[in-house]
Amino acid sequence: MAAPLFRSLWPSLARPQMAPMSTTIPSRLAVSRSFSTTPAPNATLNQVLRGCRKPQRARHAVSPALSSTLCPQQKGVCLKVGITRPKKPNSGERKTARIRLSSGRMITAYIPGEGHNIQQHSVVLVRGGRSQDCPGVRYHLVRGALDLAGVSSRMSSRSKYGTKKPKKASVGS
Repeated sequence: MAAPLFRSLWPSLARPQMAPMSTTIPSRLAVSRSFSTTPAPNATLNQVLRGCRKPQRARHAVSPALSSTLCPQQKGVCLKVGITRPKKPNSGERKTARIRLSSGRMITAYIPGEGHNIQQHSVVLVRGGRSQDCPGVRYHLVRGALDLAGVSSRMSSRSKYGTKKPKKASVGS
């Protein structure tokens, strides 16, 4: 009498049901079983007291100065232009600028492309995006916007570097 009661309360303890016999399926393949017959265990009291049910921590923003104001870009004033040495496997000199945003926050931004024309007191547009091999650089400057000129003589990926399409030379005139 207790066995049918247990089987109704815990279906995982019930015997697997036989599928109706078919002439095309062999009888040994007719039994359908789930992957695991044991139910998932609940947390014990000690596990709960130790703190297994803490919510997951929220992920931090890649560009916190922009995400806190919910802006895709922000205007800023350049305070200092310098170079940063990249992390271990890479070598070179990455051009960076110290910027005061219009919100008042101070950030370090990467200047993409070859060569630039910004100096102290230049007004620039800042977008999000890390420079992966420069520690502490979480922003990029937008080329071709405000005081920062586009990359000259750039032929490929011109839209990323703020460069206009070059004029075609006319032969007849």
